[in-house]
Amino acid sequence: MKLFATIALSLAAVAGLTTLNRGAPAPVAEEVTMQEVPDWIHVDIDEVRAQRAEHGRPWQEFIRVPDLFTGLYEIPVGGEDMQSPHADDEVYYILAGRGTATVGDDRIEVGPGSVLYVAKDKDHRFVDITEDLSILVFFATAGGDGGDGGEEE
Repeated sequence: MKLFATIALSLAAVAGLTTLNRGAPAPVAEEVTMQEVPDWIHVDIDEVRAQRAEHGRPWQEFIRVPDLFTGLYEIPVGGEDMQSPHADDEVYYILAGRGTATVGDDRIEVGPGSVLYVAKDKDHRFVDITEDLSILVFFATAGGDGGDGGEEE
């Protein structure tokens, strides 16, 4: 079943980092309105990383469709994770680095290959970062409500 919606692509997409349906380059616009959700989106994570570094913030969103959005979150050694609970369930996949994730009172050591699920509205953050963390973050936006934006501060 095809979904019909407005798809807001991140600045990474508008910079040409993704390709849309049938391999066409992403249009150069901050918000792309489509009648159908694309069948696929391709992203080069190194280009996303470069764009994130260019603006200096730790978070760079690169895919947004009605039921999911994805971004790259990077925290340097000694950096502070200032995020607050989100209105969406999320999954973290650690690409590189080491540290500790806290979820409520629980502490979880994470490193390359770690996958962590955090339920919506749960207090969580990364602490005790001993190697620069590079994390893929996947937010589920139930019912295509667009979620809370995933802004990791």
